[in-house]
Amino acid sequence: MLKIGIVANEPSGDILGAGVIQAIKKRYPDACFEGVGGPLMTEQGCNSLFAMERLSVMGLVEVLKHLPELLSIRKQLRNHFLQSPPDVFIGIDAPDFNLGLETALKKAGIPTVHYVSPTVWAWRPGRVKKIRAAVDLMLSIFPFEAEFLEKHRIPVRYVGHPLADEIPLENDRSAARAALNVTDKPHVVALLPGSRMGEIESLAAIFIQAAVRLTARYPDVHFLVPLINRRTRTAFEAILNREAPDLSVSLIDGQSRRAMIAADAVLTASGTATLEAMLLKRAMVVAYRLNALTYWIVNRFKLVKIPYVSMANLLAGEALAPEFIQDAATPEALAQALSELLESPERVGHIQQRYRELHEALQQDSSRQAADAVLSLIEKTEV
Repeated sequence: MLKIGIVANEPSGDILGAGVIQAIKKRYPDACFEGVGGPLMTEQGCNSLFAMERLSVMGLVEVLKHLPELLSIRKQLRNHFLQSPPDVFIGIDAPDFNLGLETALKKAGIPTVHYVSPTVWAWRPGRVKKIRAAVDLMLSIFPFEAEFLEKHRIPVRYVGHPLADEIPLENDRSAARAALNVTDKPHVVALLPGSRMGEIESLAAIFIQAAVRLTARYPDVHFLVPLINRRTRTAFEAILNREAPDLSVSLIDGQSRRAMIAADAVLTASGTATLEAMLLKRAMVVAYRLNALTYWIVNRFKLVKIPYVSMANLLAGEALAPEFIQDAATPEALAQALSELLESPERVGHIQQRYRELHEALQQDSSRQAADAVLSLIEKTEV
């Protein structure tokens, strides 16, 4: 029986993991998967040894707070896989957690795959040496990553992004509005303050205040706020009741894509949501806030070497989505940027066309390609 170790640390990794598990099971129905995964991976049959949320920590300062627990979990996983070796180990994203685990397993002769390239092209390029020591194969979801890694002699295969395969090129705004009961709203804006509690705490109030300012310009605007779970919904609701209890808003359990499809414009935290908004062809405004000390360290030591924080802009090579970082992410600035999108149909049309071109380039049947690459590595190792 094929046995595969696999570790993901957040919802975007859970999506990738579920896709590759499903694709491998089409060829090996009895394959066994264990490690750390979320609800989607668990649904595909992965035995999660720890709750994925325990690994979902973002930012330098935040990681330091949880470091003892993270190190303990990694040690337990390492010991588990060394005692019961899988045919291959797949680390999904989370490079600071997974690369150390992969290094130990590779030294023990277990083939290792890392799915989603660490952003060495953006910051901490010295990590290429660590990557080379940790992985037998890198699976890249963006084409520019593969080019960078090949130059640094890291075995890599570009597989495309599963979201580009999953999300259709066309979507039905009318159907989405009907499903969310907003067919009678002249203007609809989706607010996505993030999936982590830290993001809700740092962005929710700013997003709500921006919504209040936008309402002053467009009294008939309605807001959709998809929230990933009960905890984030409760936290957002408390902030909403404090900041703007009378705001015209619908809080939605999940359904972030449907909310974005229904929207005329999207205000989102930087992250996977910017890629989803791009694939859904929705004009967006992006906000990004880190812990103050984390942001100071990043700025002080010039750790980030990319022109944009959102993947939509990085792929486009231009600022199609206005970005507001740290102190620049004010309610006034966000409201103004959203207003400009609502008032500029020609600009929105150009953005949608560029997003369609990028969507087509990312469609590679990625889960199947990732599964093929993993299985080829196993077969190569067994020869």
